[in-house]
Amino acid sequence: MTTAVPGSERPDTSPGGAGRGVAPSGIPAVEARGLTKCFGTNRAVDGIDLTVAEGEIFGVLGPNGAGKTTVLNMLATLLPIDGGEARIFGHDVRTEGHAVRQLIGVTGQFASVDENLTGAENLWMFGRLQGLPSKRARSVADDLLAQFDLTEAAHRPISQFSGGMRRRLDLAASLITRPALLFLDEPTTGLDPRNRSRMWDTIRELVTEGSTILLTTQYLDEADALAGRIAVIDRGVKVAEGTPAQLKTQIGASSLRVQMVHHADAADALALAAAVTGDTPIAAPSGSGFSVNLSDANQAADVLVELRNHRLDIASATVEQPSLDEVFFALTGHTGGPTVPATETSNA
Repeated sequence: MTTAVPGSERPDTSPGGAGRGVAPSGIPAVEARGLTKCFGTNRAVDGIDLTVAEGEIFGVLGPNGAGKTTVLNMLATLLPIDGGEARIFGHDVRTEGHAVRQLIGVTGQFASVDENLTGAENLWMFGRLQGLPSKRARSVADDLLAQFDLTEAAHRPISQFSGGMRRRLDLAASLITRPALLFLDEPTTGLDPRNRSRMWDTIRELVTEGSTILLTTQYLDEADALAGRIAVIDRGVKVAEGTPAQLKTQIGASSLRVQMVHHADAADALALAAAVTGDTPIAAPSGSGFSVNLSDANQAADVLVELRNHRLDIASATVEQPSLDEVFFALTGHTGGPTVPATETSNA
């Protein structure tokens, strides 16, 4: 769903398209403190703090029902805030909703396009709803169709679009007025791996062009691939925040995996690794290697040097960080979302 909020019109300041919302330089794109939302007795969001810097991709990671979409909808003025406060580029979400809506675009989980209109007609309609003159709305629609590789399908009815084309059109619609801050709520839901990768490239390009993005996702690999920083939310509570690397180090050190050239050396190699690290290595299923946890990165080199000193030939060695899935399990006691979409649509 792409949300076109009445009152979100802004002047055209760019040479070839709709105007970009002008955000105050140096002020965080998002500042939220104690953000709370209740639905009856259910506390869907419980005192969440978030700070998103201008020009970054910030990921909000959590399973279905964690409260991610509710957080986004409050920040986008689509749901009233029950507790706490939030500012978008310094503007209070509660009291300055009009100013906030001038700076944001929202793309939801499901496309809100008119099935009976063509792609070009849908984008023209969104442009008109956001206050653009008819001629300019048509020009902007043409530019966006080209940017999202939809020109050839521009005059097809939406009912003939694939899932991937619909998602690209929905994202294009949220960029009609070139918002300074873009909220993306699970933007790759239902896409196959090829189109997910394509959407990731588009999101990175938007940041390169000057947008700030707040991204919600249940996909651990998506958060890892896109976000510079991640907030992990579970049952309405923020349980951790940091870069992907920082989150991974929270649950323990990396591990060293070693494969020996000679099967007969495996027992001696395990004993040496245990002596160096103080941890109990786990033998590889092949019986000719092992993995061992490291308290710090330098231990990997120490183990390898010790193996060489004892003339034990190494076939391969790799240092691996914990996965985000392991991080999520350690933080919440259950696994996060899937690392690949559960539903894949045939997309063009």
